[in-house]
Amino acid sequence: MSSYREHALDGASAIDLVLALYDGIVRFLYLAAAAVDRGDEEGRRAAVKRALDIIIHLQARLRMDIGGRPATALSEFYASIFAEILKASQAASRPKFEHAIECVRNVRGAWKQVAAESANRHGVSEAGSSAQAMLRRSIESEEGILSSAATATNWTA
Repeated sequence: MSSYREHALDGASAIDLVLALYDGIVRFLYLAAAAVDRGDEEGRRAAVKRALDIIIHLQARLRMDIGGRPATALSEFYASIFAEILKASQAASRPKFEHAIECVRNVRGAWKQVAAESANRHGVSEAGSSAQAMLRRSIESEEGILSSAATATNWTA
């Protein structure tokens, strides 16, 4: 199965890889929520760890020197969603996991739009700039929702 996944990503664009990572976060958050329903603390923690590992990877790959405001917004989003996931895990709360999933899906949707506009662009710079603006707005709206999570978390899974 892992060989299939490796080959499925061969030739994928950078944005496609980011989308796959966001899909991984969502998948692991659903697993964590299901573990909460089962009362499976070990399963919850394992799923949360995998989701957080992906977020750490995404944040570590940000190019702050060339990414400008979108990179800063993504960095803040990753820090906030990291804290939100820790809060959900600490409380063993399905609704909190579902909220984190919704936030990740919203930003993933913005990346999906960037991918679609990039594919259709073929040299038209307005499409790329409008997609980047949409991604920035999506991230900024999630920052407002998650801003208190970053400061109100005990940082234990």
